[in-house]
Amino acid sequence: MIIDCCYRNGFLELWIKRNGRIRREKKKYNPFFYMYLPEKWLYGDMIENLEQNYRLEECRFRTIYGWLDGFRVHAGRKIARAIEEQTNFSAELYNVDIRYEQRFMAENSIFPCGSNGESRFSPYFNADLEVMGVEIRENPYLGKEIRSIELHHERKERLEGDENQVLSDFFSLIGACDPDVILFPYADIWMKVILEKSRKYGLEVSITRSGRFRKLSGKSYWSYGRAGYRNEAFLPDGRILIDTENSFTYREGGLKGILLLARLTGLIPNLTSRFTPGTLISSYEVYEAIRRGIAVPFRKGDGERLRNFIELRAVDKGGMIFQPEPGVYEKVHQLDFTSLYPSIIVRYNLSPETVNGEKKEGFLAEVLRPLLELRIKTKRLKKSCPEYSGPDSVLKWLLITCFGYTGYRNAKFGRIEVHEKITSIAREILLKSRKIAEDMGFHVIHGIVDCLWLGGRDIAKLKERIEKETGMLTEVESYDWIIFLPMLDGMGSYNRYYGRLSDGRIKVRGIMARRRDTPEYTRKMQIEMLGVMRNAGTAGELKNLEEKVRKIYERYRRNLRYADPGELAIRRRIGKLNYSRRCPEASVIKAYGKLGVRVFPGMEVGYVVVDSKRWVVEPEWTAESFDHGYYQMILERAWKEFEFVFRHSGPVSRSFRPEC
Repeated sequence: MIIDCCYRNGFLELWIKRNGRIRREKKKYNPFFYMYLPEKWLYGDMIENLEQNYRLEECRFRTIYGWLDGFRVHAGRKIARAIEEQTNFSAELYNVDIRYEQRFMAENSIFPCGSNGESRFSPYFNADLEVMGVEIRENPYLGKEIRSIELHHERKERLEGDENQVLSDFFSLIGACDPDVILFPYADIWMKVILEKSRKYGLEVSITRSGRFRKLSGKSYWSYGRAGYRNEAFLPDGRILIDTENSFTYREGGLKGILLLARLTGLIPNLTSRFTPGTLISSYEVYEAIRRGIAVPFRKGDGERLRNFIELRAVDKGGMIFQPEPGVYEKVHQLDFTSLYPSIIVRYNLSPETVNGEKKEGFLAEVLRPLLELRIKTKRLKKSCPEYSGPDSVLKWLLITCFGYTGYRNAKFGRIEVHEKITSIAREILLKSRKIAEDMGFHVIHGIVDCLWLGGRDIAKLKERIEKETGMLTEVESYDWIIFLPMLDGMGSYNRYYGRLSDGRIKVRGIMARRRDTPEYTRKMQIEMLGVMRNAGTAGELKNLEEKVRKIYERYRRNLRYADPGELAIRRRIGKLNYSRRCPEASVIKAYGKLGVRVFPGMEVGYVVVDSKRWVVEPEWTAESFDHGYYQMILERAWKEFEFVFRHSGPVSRSFRPEC
């Protein structure tokens, strides 16, 4: 089983675990890229120069659109860019920017964290890995000495003393225990600190199995209109190091989710734990293309064509929404289409090369089919076995993102017409489902893109008929009661609701308890309120709980002045570094800077508001006071999301407003 792999100086180094032992293998690997010149007779001098300085071979290669007659160029990315410039970007280049480790695995039909003969798409895998947990309770930004480290392996152990001795013992224990996986909160921030301190004391670092690290640069990026930031990371040779605090993949899928993504994408776990779902779905598609002998374009050549306004109005409508009336509803069924957009891609054979009606199996439809089937399996398995919840969650995010990437201008296998076709079919499916429901006596309370909330009986028959007539799988959740909250204008909110499911669990979406920027103090208040409301089986019983719920709010409001400032931290992503007006983001950048912490666009910061009138804030780890009035206002906003339930009365309208 391959647990790590890297490329150095013409060789791939693979760290393989077999029969409980780790060994390193080196394999010579010199990849090439493909070049297609539409008018190659114009570039005779360039071709001759490439033949003299690099290996150049005439060949045929396959793209998703068909076969091309071109060249195999045994050179790297620097030469590929030079070719682009010399040909004024008329040259079509393929397989230029693929990670060598991933490409090697795809070409040889092997993958990390798996055994020979094993399917990548099986949810039943067992990675025999030694896992160690590491925790340092100090703040890595404050420059304090490391006086204590906790380790969790076969037993819990705490190392304490002066910094030199603690670090020395830490490295000795890692060497003795020899873990394959290290789970370490804030690992990507701590590792830089630890390496600097180790050099200061002349210590030999045993976190890697070879003594070497590979550096993954920090990076700001944009995703769905939001800035994000990936921390600089030091990846240890031969071991998996996971930053459990900053890894979205780990938060969603745990260790098993990270290992599943490594199997699917051909990327090592050190990378799948740090990459976004968008990068991972793109990597999965690249792995599948290389494995099937399909060349991957360096730059896309199928950009959006120029279209007039009438055409754009006809196709670019997005998802369908039926706006709810705000209020409390009883006996409601939520009917969800399982991975609707990926299912549409597969069922309707949508891909850049087939969107215009070509009669062949499309690349996207072909490669997403096994991923979709795997998601259906894990969704079923997690109902009886919680260990599949993590893999199911990461698969959900991959499949959600695969739709967005069909419209992303730089996606290797994206095309805007595919994106538009998917949303068009989805709108038809939702409208058709609504009509079926109304014909069967149900009324539509709310609907959004791939989900309907319905009032009525015999949901099983409706589910069966919708699946039969649309060809799409669905899931049903039934509520004893559900509350759709209003927006500021009084209209029903699309994505802020909470309710009690028929099995007694509370489901919440969009309210402050679910938001990442909500102070922990406020979150705890709402969770406590929901715990009380969970005891109500009907809307009538719910209203009888007003006094109990209100007392919780009054207690939190009364005790606010005694709250720990750390519980009032607000966490937000910094969108940019320069602000023209006074705001908390500008203030926190200055506050971090005073402590020597550099802030990057997309980086998540935590701060406590000390003075809301002048927007004075302090980093969460140094704050000693807070603006009582400001946090009282936040508590009041959180209370209003519950107060609405108790002051709302009268029958709820059954009308809805369809929107695109």
